[in-house]
Parts: sequence; C-alpha cells; structure tokens
Amino acid sequence: MMDNIDDVPNGEVVDVTPKPGAIRVILADSQAIYRVGIRKVFALEDDIRVVAQADSLENLRLAVERYPTDVVLLEGGMLAGTANAIPELLRLAPEVKLIVQATAADETYTVELYRRGVRGIISRSISPDLLVRCVRRIAAGETWIDNKSVNWVIEAYRAQAAALVSPRNQPRLSAKELSIITCITQGKRNKEIAFQLGTTEQVVKNYLRKIYDKLGVSDRLELALYCLHNKVIQPDSEEEILKANV
Repeated sequence: MMDNIDDVPNGEVVDVTPKPGAIRVILADSQAIYRVGIRKVFALEDDIRVVAQADSLENLRLAVERYPTDVVLLEGGMLAGTANAIPELLRLAPEVKLIVQATAADETYTVELYRRGVRGIISRSISPDLLVRCVRRIAAGETWIDNKSVNWVIEAYRAQAAALVSPRNQPRLSAKELSIITCITQGKRNKEIAFQLGTTEQVVKNYLRKIYDKLGVSDRLELALYCLHNKVIQPDSEEEILKANV
C-alpha cells in the first residue's frame, strides 16, 4: 500500500473507476486542505473525476504509475529544487498532461516549465469555474497560456535563434516532411496530421523524429521557430504559429 496517497480522504473513496469519457485527475499538493477544496470543485462536474491524491513528488510518481490518468494538477512548490521532476513524470506517463499551480508569475520559471512539457500554468487563487475550464481544455489537447507567458516564451526562443540558425548547409527535406512541417506550424496535432495525409499517427511520429534530427531541434516549437527563421515556410503570423505550438 502506498503511504500518503489519499485513497480515502475525509472518509470518501477516490473514484478509481470513473465513467467512460470522464477526465481522470490526480491532485498533487502538499496541503491537505487545498486538495479537499479542489476535489469538492471537481465533484460538482459530471465529466471530471479525481482518481488519486498525493502530498509529495514521490507519491505522485507512484500515483501516475498506478492510476490511468489524463491530467495532473500539481502544486508548483513541490517542484522546488527538482529540475528533472517534470521529464521524469512524463517518462512514467507520456500521455499525462501537467498543470502547475504557481504562487507568482516569473518569466524564467514560466518559460522553463513550458519548455519541459507542462501544458498549463495557473494561479493558486484561480476561480473554480476557470479551473474547470482549464482542465477540460488541457485534457482535450490544448495548451493553457496567457498573453504575457506567450510573449515570454517567444522571447526565450528568439534568444536561442542564433544557435538554431547557425550557418550550415540546410538539410534536404522530402515533400512528405515539408507537408508535416506545414501542418505543425498550423498548430495541428499528430492525429490531425495523420488524417490529412492519409497515414497513421505512428508514421507521423516517425517522420517527426527524423525531422528533429535533421534540423537539430527538440520539439514542435523549436521546429516552428527554425522554419520561420530559415524561411522553410511562409507564415501569416509568427506569433500565432508559435502560440499554436507552445
């Protein structure tokens, strides 16, 4: 049995068998009273179910391994001094989407969280309605990001542009690779790209790995930035493309 995973918080059994289609959430927070409050918010929604709670990173790791989960709502303070916590969680559960609750907006911290794979950053004082909306959108595959954070992320990647576009022979890209790149810069996800090109998601993933290796980038946002600066594509709006791929 896992210690400090609150399978029975306040006498209520956590719903580990939510109805089909419900968004499965793990609450990871060091404050029990906060976990209780958030769970009460979600209990009012038919399509959101809390499947586990954790009061530490170690217990969160155990939870994501034990319970099939769509979204983890994570207290930002639990990440202090743990630079590799987010990549490790995503390695344990690649399909999980992470939302971090931060006490204050900080440019460096915000950029690093999105860079490491967080799908949304929210305030600890967020309203219940906005929190529910955030969870639903992120569970659907979107990114939750405000305009200030978008600007921070864009500026951070612009600062890296010199390294990304350093003089070298630009690799040759096949017609299929160029089609996939175009879809990426339009903010399309792998499933949408596969449907448009008449192939499978796995084939798209394989092509993306090859494209990343060819261009020396590591994710969709760096790919979009590389293509913008090297004029691989002709975008209508740089900010819209970068925002779509954060």
